[in-house]
Amino acid sequence: MAEYKIPFNKPYLTGKEMHYMYQAVYSGKISGNGLFTQKCQAYFENNYGFKKALLTTSCTDALEMCAILAGIKAGDEVIVPSYTFVSTALAFIRQGAKIIFADSNAQNPNLDAERIEELITPRTRAIVPVHYAGVACDMDLIMKMADKYNLLVIEDAAQAINSYYKGKALGSIGHLSAFSFHETKNINCGEGGMLAINDDKLIERAEIIWEKGTNRTKFYKGMVNKYEWVDTGSSFLPSEINAAYLYAQIEHLQNIQAKRKGIWHRYFSELETWTNKSGIELPHIPEYGTNNGHMFYMLCSGKEQRTSLIDYLKSNGIWAVSHYLSLHNSPYYKGMYEGPELVNSDKYTDRLIRLPLYYELSDADTKFVVDCVKSFPD
Repeated sequence: MAEYKIPFNKPYLTGKEMHYMYQAVYSGKISGNGLFTQKCQAYFENNYGFKKALLTTSCTDALEMCAILAGIKAGDEVIVPSYTFVSTALAFIRQGAKIIFADSNAQNPNLDAERIEELITPRTRAIVPVHYAGVACDMDLIMKMADKYNLLVIEDAAQAINSYYKGKALGSIGHLSAFSFHETKNINCGEGGMLAINDDKLIERAEIIWEKGTNRTKFYKGMVNKYEWVDTGSSFLPSEINAAYLYAQIEHLQNIQAKRKGIWHRYFSELETWTNKSGIELPHIPEYGTNNGHMFYMLCSGKEQRTSLIDYLKSNGIWAVSHYLSLHNSPYYKGMYEGPELVNSDKYTDRLIRLPLYYELSDADTKFVVDCVKSFPD
């Protein structure tokens, strides 16, 4: 990263992280599900309407909990967008599922909700929409399909903290949802995640799975006089040190969001005229969704132009990057894929470029990035 004047990402420190981590260490309870874990979970439940929130060591772990809670087994089918991070599919493959990859829509990288129904079979058990860049999928249509065919909806909201669909917080609409607090996210704890449960029937089992398959949560609540191994599960909950770090970030969430969205809107407004002339496209935010400032991306005219632009920005000390590779074309899954060509997913694979966006990106740095993009000689 040292070779870049402007890195792609820089985790933001509020100044309270070490103070709260110190408190956690000296509290005598650092193994997880202590004071800071409970404060974080309460914040998300109270502010976003999740019926239950459980911190996890990663978004991947939260998705793996979703797969267990959904009862996924060998032969079941799960609908997942191809343009996403590997964890979205991997969590269900580990349970034996067959992944049915959905194409993105033409306007943005989210899955094409209007084509979900044609992917549903008697073996389908769940739909996993990914809110790419924190922008909502068409959740009304997705929930309609789920209700019609009695399917679970599991929102992959890894990038979607503090973003909304028709006024509803993303992650609060489906039956289950998973969030990421990786260092690249708007708020972070280095590595971390969260499972949000919106179906009352799944809460008790989620707490058991979270606690290594034991009913220890009931024990701590005084509901049983000893705890026992009662179900499958794993060590999904993070330490109090991670939770303490995250709580410092949560306290500054609105300030972080305002700054990130300001950078996003400056990129958009200052590049809009140039992109109209260059053949490069800017992000599309549907009317039903909000933008949470997680990511600013552009779509080049093709792979060659994108490579040239990335190299040009690199030569000027700016680290810009591409993003996902279509999972149905990945080395691991390509031999198993039996579906049609996913034109839009491959379009984003070949054409999407992301610009630096982080809290400490100054006005001068933002202007420098914009000026360099505009001076691209392609």
